[in-house]
Amino acid sequence: MALLSINHVYKNFGGVKAVQDFSLEAELGEIHGLIGPNGAGKTTVFNVISGVYPADSGTVFLDGKDITRLEQYNITREGLGRTFQNIRLFRGLNVLENVMCAFDPQSKYGIVNGFIPGPKRWNEEKRGREICLNFLELVGLSNYINESPANLPYGLQRKLEIARALTCNPKVLLLDEPAAGLNHTEVDELTNLIQRLSRDGGFAIILIEHRLDLVMSISKIIHVMNFGKKIAEGAPDEVRNNPDVIEAYLGREE
Repeated sequence: MALLSINHVYKNFGGVKAVQDFSLEAELGEIHGLIGPNGAGKTTVFNVISGVYPADSGTVFLDGKDITRLEQYNITREGLGRTFQNIRLFRGLNVLENVMCAFDPQSKYGIVNGFIPGPKRWNEEKRGREICLNFLELVGLSNYINESPANLPYGLQRKLEIARALTCNPKVLLLDEPAAGLNHTEVDELTNLIQRLSRDGGFAIILIEHRLDLVMSISKIIHVMNFGKKIAEGAPDEVRNNPDVIEAYLGREE
């Protein structure tokens, strides 16, 4: 079985058919692009995978385990990390603390040590700090650990969210429009970062993105959605020249 296997997922909101018969399989080290016009159902797919919404039908397997009906926090513990279309950072915490909060579920001390600090808790906090500092260095934020996220440029806030997702020790990383709001230089840096994560990270990446040049340049397989349905799937060149994809983006020629 693939590292991530989404099988015939459906999700409706009343009369709105948000996702219809969506399937996807991703293997270790692969980057998959998920594209389509606004309202196509892309983020709804991410929300079903990560447990924000329950699927009406269909299944989602992560590394061979059925996660379709698990709670969000359990899905994260099984190895799913994600970022969001709208940045969600804790404004009352500094950069390092934002990342360390994602490490907390991995801490190996019990309730007693939570209330009464001792060597076990101190050692775990030290271990967590080192892990989080490594991820911040990986995304280029090691010089900003004491800064408030609100003081960071938008591109660095995006990288901070990625660092926090990496701290969840993901098997699959979901990136929801990570290049939104970035300038050309920041997009180039993000592209290089995603490629390095794919090469060295030991997980699969699913990427929602409206910047087609980014998606086309790094994805092994691209899935195209429109009105809740997948209308095309394949290598970038196949998708780029698909008539249904061209029509979805540009409209039908009269």
